[in-house]
Amino acid sequence: MSYAELSCFSNFSFLSGASHPEELVLQATLLKYNAIAITDECSVAGVVRAYSQIKQDDLPIKLIVGSYFVFQQTLKLTLLCPNRQAYAELCRVITNSRRRCDKGEYELSEWDLKSLKHCLVLWHASGERETDEHWGRWLIGLNKHIKQRLWLALTRQLTEGEHHYVQQYQQTADSLLLPIVACGQVLMHNPERLPLQHVLSATRLGTSVDKLGRQVISNAERCLRPLPKLLKLYPESWLFETLLIAQRCQFDLGELKYEYPSELIPEGKTPSQYLRELVEVGKVNRFRDGVPDKVEALIEKELSLIAEMGYEHFFITIYDIVQFAKSQQILYQGRGSAANSVVCYCLEITAVDPSQINVLFERFISKERNEPPDIDVDFEHQRREEVFQYIYQKYGRNHAAIAATVVSYRLKSAIREVGKALGFNEVQLEFFIKNINRRDGKQGWKEQVVELGLDPNSLKAQQFIQLVDQIRGFPRHLSQHVGGFIISSGPLYELVPVENAAMEGRTVIQWDKDDLETLELLKVDVLALGMLTAIRKSFALIQTHYQRSLTIADITKMGDDPKVYRQIQQADTVGVFQIESRAQMSMLPRLKPANYYDLVIQIAIVRPGPIQGGMVHPYLKRRMGVEDITYPSEAVKEVLSRTMGVPIFQEQVIKLAMVAAGFSGGEADQLRRAMARWKKTGELTKFQKKLTDGMLSRGYDKEFAERIYQQICGFGEYGFPESHSASFAVLAYVSAWLKHYYPEAFYCGLLNSLPMGFYSASQLIQDAQRHQVIIKPVCINQSDWDHKLEYINQKAGLRLGFRVVKGLRQVTVDKLLAFRQQQAFSHVSQLKQLHISSNELQALASSDCLKAIAGDRYQSRWAMMDTEHELPLFADVAEPEKNYSVHPSAYENLIEDYASTGISLSQHPISLLREAGQVGRYTPASELIHVKHKTPVTVVGIVTGRQSPGTASGVTFVTLEDDTGNTNVVVWVATARAQKQSFLTSKVLMVKGILEKEQQVTHVIAGKLIDLTDKFANLEVASRDFH
Repeated sequence: MSYAELSCFSNFSFLSGASHPEELVLQATLLKYNAIAITDECSVAGVVRAYSQIKQDDLPIKLIVGSYFVFQQTLKLTLLCPNRQAYAELCRVITNSRRRCDKGEYELSEWDLKSLKHCLVLWHASGERETDEHWGRWLIGLNKHIKQRLWLALTRQLTEGEHHYVQQYQQTADSLLLPIVACGQVLMHNPERLPLQHVLSATRLGTSVDKLGRQVISNAERCLRPLPKLLKLYPESWLFETLLIAQRCQFDLGELKYEYPSELIPEGKTPSQYLRELVEVGKVNRFRDGVPDKVEALIEKELSLIAEMGYEHFFITIYDIVQFAKSQQILYQGRGSAANSVVCYCLEITAVDPSQINVLFERFISKERNEPPDIDVDFEHQRREEVFQYIYQKYGRNHAAIAATVVSYRLKSAIREVGKALGFNEVQLEFFIKNINRRDGKQGWKEQVVELGLDPNSLKAQQFIQLVDQIRGFPRHLSQHVGGFIISSGPLYELVPVENAAMEGRTVIQWDKDDLETLELLKVDVLALGMLTAIRKSFALIQTHYQRSLTIADITKMGDDPKVYRQIQQADTVGVFQIESRAQMSMLPRLKPANYYDLVIQIAIVRPGPIQGGMVHPYLKRRMGVEDITYPSEAVKEVLSRTMGVPIFQEQVIKLAMVAAGFSGGEADQLRRAMARWKKTGELTKFQKKLTDGMLSRGYDKEFAERIYQQICGFGEYGFPESHSASFAVLAYVSAWLKHYYPEAFYCGLLNSLPMGFYSASQLIQDAQRHQVIIKPVCINQSDWDHKLEYINQKAGLRLGFRVVKGLRQVTVDKLLAFRQQQAFSHVSQLKQLHISSNELQALASSDCLKAIAGDRYQSRWAMMDTEHELPLFADVAEPEKNYSVHPSAYENLIEDYASTGISLSQHPISLLREAGQVGRYTPASELIHVKHKTPVTVVGIVTGRQSPGTASGVTFVTLEDDTGNTNVVVWVATARAQKQSFLTSKVLMVKGILEKEQQVTHVIAGKLIDLTDKFANLEVASRDFH
């Protein structure tokens, strides 16, 4: 006797299911079940993961798609899909139920149930005879189709009085002439997950486990149970009924076929003809001097493969979207593997000329991969919503929605939720969270919480640690993808359920990008990039103030500018796209990029792949002429010559597999996919033999073959595609060019585009000042919402805008600007007449922007307190000058500058400390370049960043800022662990250590960390931590 479990809640029934969908199907297979239904509540979010696991491991079990619903808080039903029509019906019901409510809620209507014609219905009756009789007759009366597809689903939970419950069920079944089927309503794959299920229930109900009482399941019977146990619990006929139902359920997720909208294709033309037309026009524009034969051949190869795979609509849709952006003057850039496509270049989707990089179309589309191409298009982050709304208007809400992103429990949220559920004091939990050093690669979080006071011998503590580990990675809720759109020709809700997003005007599907990839459904990535916004705003400022019209293409056409590259080589790249991070800035003086392709390499080489694969040092040595450049064959030379014999890009690894080991293009791309997953699945090892045997048979020696394999393993960590790097290098060069030639416009555009990048407004302003850009403070009569350029002594300077004032809304600033169009502000009472809230008036006074009309901050506050001028009679009477004897000190001004705007133009905090004699002797950042290698030094600064890359083996790079510049500090794990408090929580830090120098790169190896934060108890400086 076998069994099919027809009701399972995975952890995508948020805060109810206590097992991953993959765990459920694996356990059901181990128990020799015939089939399993994943039936999350009003959701199919988890079902693709179960499907993927079955497919990946070739499991001998059938997956049934279904969903559970509660109608009017009483009637509980599970709908199962016997065929494709039933699946479309289920998706429609879920979509309607979800769209009626806010995100995370649903409401099933009577109409939803009446319209059911194909789904099988399991009714989980209450066991109360009268109630069940009422609902049973109501269900049967819904429509003429339902009775042949309706079962009473009985779940044995071995609770008190269950024999009476079973009797009632049988009587209801006899009365209504309905069959009974056994059903587990499973919440976990094995009994050991019961404590976790209790924690999830407590979190859902906002209480602790010890207060749950009867609101929680009392035993572990809601798990997948062995067949012998089921035979003892249920009559054999009820178990057999599960198999009959499973036999009727023939729908497979692999049946879902995706059709792209066809309205973009002109009448009388096929998609292939229209795409070819667009490419023909595009290639003439792109190659003004004629199309090279090699490129022409590539275009033909790509178009024929696109037609064979049926992807024409996909390309035409993306073309339409970027043409809309172009028409609206929204900057955009295609990137990712699409940059490997000449067709994408001709369609103006990407800006990378294929002649500038080694194009590898297999990285983009190949027959062997048999999966959709990946085209990522970045748009200005502040105008991307216009592109979103264009897509919604063009295709309609029923045909376009955003893919989901699964938000999962991470360490902090896991500690907080599990701790609360187990009754830990919240203050203690916050203490743990604040003081755990997640950058410490050697000492895990468990050892750290024990150090922080958790008793390891306590049963409660042991359970806490175990449950935190179990819940990590569990989904918490569905959010919206950063920009992945799915667009269909038919109603989208027949393909996948659609629900409301938290953001107004947005709808999301219930599957994420991995689910879409599993089912081979096409996704259009409409992504946001802050640097595009900054560049466009800089261009606008240059047009206004310098009467020069610029585009990205104009700057790249000028060729490589030695002055710009000199600035890049000196690591003067704060704010420059992609090469502004600590790691990139330390590499720039060594690699010394001198042209566009050097920049492509620079961006790609400072990544985990090349670092873990040991490519960085060999490349630098060869570049500096210290090591000979050698190639084992001409074929390998052709692949690696542009990177001096060292593989740096993913495409090179793929090409090496093709030329040195005889892989086909598709096989080589499968290798790339295995590289990306090898740490999780070990999938890469199955390619090792084919790689080494292929190389040996082609005459390469064993050492070369093994070295290539090790490098491939390194790339598994995170290899960067050349196509990706080539797209980014364009923006890196353009932003560096703007910084060199138009620094005022560059910094203004950048500051108006925040938040983005690595640096805060304060750090960017300090860098601007180091580049002799004049910065003027926020002023009630001169500032706008955005920062702007002003002429100061015939030189362009930067006037700060109201956007930096904390607690001030843009709508309030609009009122100020409307008043200013009539007349300038002359006294504070005019502000009061605009009915601005007292909190915002205080924010204005605190930011010191009223200086021109009311004096310093103290005088501004006194003026605010003067109510005399609020009377109508005195409204237009100018305020008499008042001299107050108390004025803010330099220290008080500094503290309030940072508290109100996060920026101080008067004095740097470190210079104030120095003048007050609080820091003793230290070496300023600007003087470190003159200090000898291996010299003991003391440095002081505000902590503006902590970075702990995955490749750094737990080492943390701390950036300290003083009044002369930035100091790079390297903190080893042992140092951080021994001085944890200073390392984790300090805002102002003194470091005693050893200076290390390599060419122009200087950094301090930390020895002693001294927290000086208490010197500035009220100073608000946020460190930007990356890990």
